[in-house]
Amino acid sequence: MELVALQGLNFVYISLTLALVALGLAVVFGLLGVMNMAHGEFVMLGAYSVLVVQNAGLPLLAALPLALAVCAAVGWLLEYFVIRHLYRRPFDTLLATWGLAILMREIVEAVFGRDYKSVNQSLPGTVEVFGAVYPAYRVVLMALMVAFFAGLFLWYRRSNTGARIKAMVSNPALATAVGVNTAVLARGAFIFGVCMAGLAGVALAPLVRVEPYMGIDYLLSSFFILVVGGLGSLVGLLVGSTVIGGSDAIVSAITSKTGGYMTVLVISILFLWLRPNGIVARD
Repeated sequence: MELVALQGLNFVYISLTLALVALGLAVVFGLLGVMNMAHGEFVMLGAYSVLVVQNAGLPLLAALPLALAVCAAVGWLLEYFVIRHLYRRPFDTLLATWGLAILMREIVEAVFGRDYKSVNQSLPGTVEVFGAVYPAYRVVLMALMVAFFAGLFLWYRRSNTGARIKAMVSNPALATAVGVNTAVLARGAFIFGVCMAGLAGVALAPLVRVEPYMGIDYLLSSFFILVVGGLGSLVGLLVGSTVIGGSDAIVSAITSKTGGYMTVLVISILFLWLRPNGIVARD
């Protein structure tokens, strides 16, 4: 029973963290049609924000405003000078953001070095959940992520801004004609997306090795999730992260981490071949 509970908690944890990591890419790629290859680098910026705060002797929560400020500033510059000229041109944005991702990694490497960094957990220890002993930080993180996604779902469904975003995505010309400032809305959506990537970096920093190339794996995982779940749908994001995260967790527990990764890769290829629009259609 304890083993079942432990594997179930791992399943939920991996699915939720992958959904949080992929959220920013789902917004930018799914809603704006921008292939942001620098998505993983914004996760990296969030993780390094925690490192900066830790070295300054400040609590982990102080990294949240720092990461959001850094990601928002970099995201605004990226959108204003590059992305806004390339909307709905996925291949062009792919090339542009890939070059920017390399530049961001090189800058971080020049400032912090290439070696791995570790971040202390602000909530050490374990708690008992359903008979299984589990890290306290992960339990709190899962609870916060569930509340966050629930709030985001309700906001997107019921707010005026959510309605304007849907209108912009469905018919930009008509949305502009009825008074929606699509340029400002698109910029805000892009900045929100990269800030969510930074938020994911803050949340995961105490659990992973922080280094300049850490974002590449998160970028690949995010694309796998969007391939399986579908674009432009929060429900699709959660479904995709559950399929990818669950498959990885189950196969890795039975075989090895390499086996889990290969399973995820095969699932993504099958979806691209047989169901290219993913499981859930756009909201």
